[in-house]
Amino acid sequence: MKESSRVLVVASLMLAMFLAAIEATIVATAMPTIIGSLGGFRLYSWVFSAFLLTQGAFIPIFGRLSDLYGRKPVFTVATLIFLLGAFLSGHARSMEQLIIFRAVQGLGAAGVQPITQTIIGDIFTLEERARVQGWLSSVWGISSVAGPTLGGLIVDHWSWPWIFYINIPLGLIAIAGLWLFLRERPAAQRHSIDYAGSALLVTAVTALLVFVIEGGSGWPWLSAGSLGFLGLAAGTGAVFLWWENRVAEPLLPPGLFANRVIAFCDLAVVFSGALTLGISSFTPTLVQGVMGTSATVAGLALGAMSLGWPLASTFSGRLMLRIGYRSTAIAGSFFTIISAGVMLSLPYVPSVATAALGSFLMGMGMGLTSTTFIVAVQGAVSWEQRGVATSSNAFMRMLGSTVGVAVFGNILNNGLVRQLASLPDTVKSAVGTNPDVARMLLDPVTRHSLPAWVLQPLRDALFVSVHGVYVALAVTAVAGALVVRLIPRGLPDGLQARR
Repeated sequence: MKESSRVLVVASLMLAMFLAAIEATIVATAMPTIIGSLGGFRLYSWVFSAFLLTQGAFIPIFGRLSDLYGRKPVFTVATLIFLLGAFLSGHARSMEQLIIFRAVQGLGAAGVQPITQTIIGDIFTLEERARVQGWLSSVWGISSVAGPTLGGLIVDHWSWPWIFYINIPLGLIAIAGLWLFLRERPAAQRHSIDYAGSALLVTAVTALLVFVIEGGSGWPWLSAGSLGFLGLAAGTGAVFLWWENRVAEPLLPPGLFANRVIAFCDLAVVFSGALTLGISSFTPTLVQGVMGTSATVAGLALGAMSLGWPLASTFSGRLMLRIGYRSTAIAGSFFTIISAGVMLSLPYVPSVATAALGSFLMGMGMGLTSTTFIVAVQGAVSWEQRGVATSSNAFMRMLGSTVGVAVFGNILNNGLVRQLASLPDTVKSAVGTNPDVARMLLDPVTRHSLPAWVLQPLRDALFVSVHGVYVALAVTAVAGALVVRLIPRGLPDGLQARR
């Protein structure tokens, strides 16, 4: 393939991945306006959950389809589904409709991410792949900051449906670029899809995510509904593992995880996903609600992550070839631990600069580890399994992000309930003890209207609660670093450029 064609293919893939990645965050700043238009505040969280549920559940399926039918046609179908969901979401006339259409969007996004990374693995050598995968990896860091900002600008200057419509022309450009410049020759083979395995996996993942998202908030953890979803997840998950060992062409070949490189890289990326979304989701709450800054300042503090991520990704390829993929991943995990330590120091150094430093260091860690995991996983298998191997890594990242955010959110809410209950009676009588009271601190107008004897106790309560999240993030960072050290030394047999 000509170098000019490869550049245009990469540009098309980065555009598509950016659209899929940003959809997890761009809706956030538009939700108050959407609720004002459609109503249904009680369904607020499901607008995000529906997208994550279908995206996480279908990632392995699209990876398998790309191995069977080729990257281009499956990527095209997935992107068109994503754009259809975006179009329908913009036309939603109720929250129920919006949730359904967001699920359609998530279904399409499930195919965009893993196939994009797989195509990079197909058209570049190992030396080139490490560098280019770093570019793709940085898209996630940039989108985590650009999403909320872009959503706010669109709502302020146009109307909320345009946060969905803007995807359509950009997605079509990505499809056109791929068909014009990518040449692929998928291996001729008899096609077989593990439909039963697909249904079992979707059921197990959906039940698990509903259990984590709704448990402790929608219903008590030990309620019949919560335990029912947990039992459904465990039962269908066990049946899925049993089935995959017996079907001729499994969706996720059990032998794939017998490869220690894949097994430990996939496990490590679960912690990476949780850390990335944890920092992105709760740092603005701390900077705005506790420090009393504006949303713009909070965005700048978090934006430091989008500086560290591509910077580290740029060097990760050369570092990987010089010291090995395992040592590079260990270096990245070291940065995530230091980042968590900086965040834990905020009680002693309470400044936006400290929060920005922690975000920057987390971006450095993600830039080093994310690229390394993808390159190592792709190099550990043949071309025929590269799609399913890449999708397994993307699936585990999505699972870690979704479960991690849900767990951190429960820590925040439960901590806030305890802190509000311990407030002086005069403060409780003024604002109540519902965790929603924290929204007073996030709204600049309401925050400035609060008397000092109410404002300071609320800030203290929110700070202690968010600090509990950072303690959990630190534990997650250490656990992830321990898993990284289990990755085998040296290059796996397959870590080379293959068709």
